Amino acid sequence: MPYSIGLQAANVALLSAGLATHIATAIVVLLLILIVASSCAEDPSKKEDAPISLPGISLLAIVPFFRQRFDFINWGFQATGRSIYQFKLLRNTVIIVSGESARSDFFTAKHFDLTEGFKILSGAIPMVKGVTSDLQSKRIALIHKRLAGVQKSDMLSQLIPILLEDSRRMMESWGDSGVFNPFDRIYEVTFQTTIRSLTCSEISDNPAVVARLKTLYDMLDTGTTPATVLLPWIPTPSMIQKLWATKEIYDIIIRAIKQREDGGTAHNDALQMLLDFKDEKLVVVGFIMGLLIAGARATGTTACWLLTFLGGHQEWRAKVQSEIESLLASHPMIDDNVSLTQHLSAIPLDTWEACTPILDSPHAAMRRNLGPDKYISGKLIPTGAYIIYPFSDVHLDADLYPEPWTFDPSREPTKKEFGYVGWGGGKTTCLGTRLAKVELKLITAMFVVGFHHDIVNESGATASPLPRPDWNDILQCRPPKGSCNVRYSRTAFPL
Repeated sequence: MPYSIGLQAANVALLSAGLATHIATAIVVLLLILIVASSCAEDPSKKEDAPISLPGISLLAIVPFFRQRFDFINWGFQATGRSIYQFKLLRNTVIIVSGESARSDFFTAKHFDLTEGFKILSGAIPMVKGVTSDLQSKRIALIHKRLAGVQKSDMLSQLIPILLEDSRRMMESWGDSGVFNPFDRIYEVTFQTTIRSLTCSEISDNPAVVARLKTLYDMLDTGTTPATVLLPWIPTPSMIQKLWATKEIYDIIIRAIKQREDGGTAHNDALQMLLDFKDEKLVVVGFIMGLLIAGARATGTTACWLLTFLGGHQEWRAKVQSEIESLLASHPMIDDNVSLTQHLSAIPLDTWEACTPILDSPHAAMRRNLGPDKYISGKLIPTGAYIIYPFSDVHLDADLYPEPWTFDPSREPTKKEFGYVGWGGGKTTCLGTRLAKVELKLITAMFVVGFHHDIVNESGATASPLPRPDWNDILQCRPPKGSCNVRYSRTAFPL
């Protein structure tokens, strides 16, 4: 009887508790159910030819995987002593692979799906069923085809002066001199140029709408937690924040489409191309929602670090500046008083694509095996498992890249297969590579010729040594706050 009395009292206490207690209790119960269910089900990860499992309780892997992924993955290699290992994210099997042969197998595997991998392992892309998730293969192929259309030479050539004008407008707002955080200001410029490239004038011509979209996508980033990724059906505050931000992004895009359709005036932009092809609205919205953030994050992070490294290595900055000034000299203008924007606009696309440096950002490649079962390095990758290849395995390999943490564009490129995978490799390469490189080069040219700059710390002293990219920051690799600021002043070139 004392036990039943205790249970009755606990029941009364639970019923009289608030909503927060009910939700917390429900989460705990659901987690226990998931753990019991997964332990009872047949688990391919227990087979003899499966990769070795991480030691310890699987639930303890969840937070470090999402919050300190770079350190967690490296710890896994040390803890297991193997080049391939696995662990559990609730009922999801995640397999980490490394090494030359595994890298080749990973990038050439036919049924390793990128979209499914990012949905669970990243979770920072806005998910709308039928728009950015659960897409039919036909729609995905169509979105990829349209992205290739945006990057045709004629469209990119027409886009160059507009991207330069966007960059000029934003850079002029900084004033003649000052200090800023490049991971805020430079990122804002690349966000604007990506908006311009992948959306429409109704959005890209409105600074308030662009700023709101950036805020909303930032909310998606901060709202991405282990709970929102693994248990998206639980209405946590972060999940509600993500849903609210996703809905507002969706509404902004739908409103721009309606405005274009009602206006009846054709424009030369990505939206017009999609409408001219009479693509269904789900494809149009999915194109903009999904590609916009993927492009802005990758291009923005790369631009921020490129200008940070150039500012911290003045000898390389001088070489880049000299290279761009040589381009300007080889394309003289009739009017000597022409602005930098106008002069850079006169340089043709093929010249931009052959000159000026490009720097890649670190990451990890994520896939899901859609079947059938596959073996990598003699270990089973079962259907449904998630697979990760950390770029650090190759890009921080001192045998391929001596002093890998050092910014050194003079290194000889490696001849190893998949020795550089910054833009992907094998069956999955970055489909927006051409556009991203053009954006990076235009922004770099405008800034390096239009401004002097170096890198200072929080106290205003020259940053020495330069901060390293934080690979635990899986979205932007930002350095510690305050460790990296750009000190700038205008040159004699009028923007």
